[in-house]
Amino acid sequence: MSEEHQHHLFHHKKDEEVSGDADNSAYVEQTTGEYGGEDKYEKARKEEKHHKHLEEGGELGTAAAGGFAMYEKHEAKKDPEKAHRHKIEEEIAGGAAVGGGVAVFHEHHEKKEDKKEEEEAHGKKHHHLF
Repeated sequence: MSEEHQHHLFHHKKDEEVSGDADNSAYVEQTTGEYGGEDKYEKARKEEKHHKHLEEGGELGTAAAGGFAMYEKHEAKKDPEKAHRHKIEEEIAGGAAVGGGVAVFHEHHEKKEDKKEEEEAHGKKHHHLF
């Protein structure tokens, strides 16, 4: 197998060895400039998508926790011997559902902020007249 077609976890180039004394101008340029060559519009668009995915995942988690809380409430009524245990699990699941709802709310607002940044970077401006 030739050296060009080897599969590794990290792709190291042998001709570009970095030493501790070498000039790190490429690193400085990447950290101070625009990341990965993306402009502000693309970056804001990617962040908006990321927050959208987190929001949708949070909604699913909240629904699952709420459903589990309802199931435990039903089990507490159905099984009087272990009712105390089921009530505790119901409260824990209810708390998880509320926490998931808060996370979804947070991600929704992050998504809105990223959308506003995307519009501003694309040239759309919001004029608040009133």
